Amino acid sequence: MLKKILVALDRSEMGQKVFEQALAFAKAMSAQLLLLHVLSPEEDGSPYIPMLSNVDYYPGLSGQSLDLYQKQWERFQNEGLKMLQAYCAQANTAEVTTEFTQVLGNPGSTICRMAVQWEADLIIMGHRGRSGFAELFLGSVSNYVLHHAACSVYIVNYPNSKKSTEKVVVTANTQA
Repeated sequence: MLKKILVALDRSEMGQKVFEQALAFAKAMSAQLLLLHVLSPEEDGSPYIPMLSNVDYYPGLSGQSLDLYQKQWERFQNEGLKMLQAYCAQANTAEVTTEFTQVLGNPGSTICRMAVQWEADLIIMGHRGRSGFAELFLGSVSNYVLHHAACSVYIVNYPNSKKSTEKVVVTANTQA
C-alpha cells in the first residue's frame, strides 16, 4: 500500500494534470503527498543567463545584466512557491496531508534523491513527449527518473495535439 507519494511538478499546463492524478491516488490510498518543484534553467519560463562577452567594452552592462537576471530568477522562484502553495492548499482542503518543497538542481537526479530522502513509495510526474533530437539534446527528466528511481514511477504523458486521450505509463521498480 502506498503511504508516501512524491509529486514532481513544473509550471507547464501538464502540472495541473499531474497534480490531479496525484491527489486522486492520495485520496484513494490515504497517502501523504510531497509536492516538489525543482528550480532549473532547463524549465520552460526560467530566465536566461546573461551573456558577459562585452564586459571589457561596456563594464556597466554586466552589472545591469546580472541585476536584471537576479530579479527575474527571484520572480521565477516566487512563482514556483506560489504554485506549490496553491496545490498544497487544494490538497489540504481535500483532507490529504501534504507538504511541499522547492529546490535548485538537476531535475532528474533531484527528484530521485528527494524520493529516497522522503522514503516515497511512488513518484508521479509528467512527460512532455519529447522524442528524437529534442530528447537527445535536452534530455528527458521522466526517462532519467524511470531508470534511476528507487521506487515505482507513474508517468502522466502530455497529450499530443493530434490525440486527445491521455496515456499513462506505470513502472514498478523491483530494486532491493
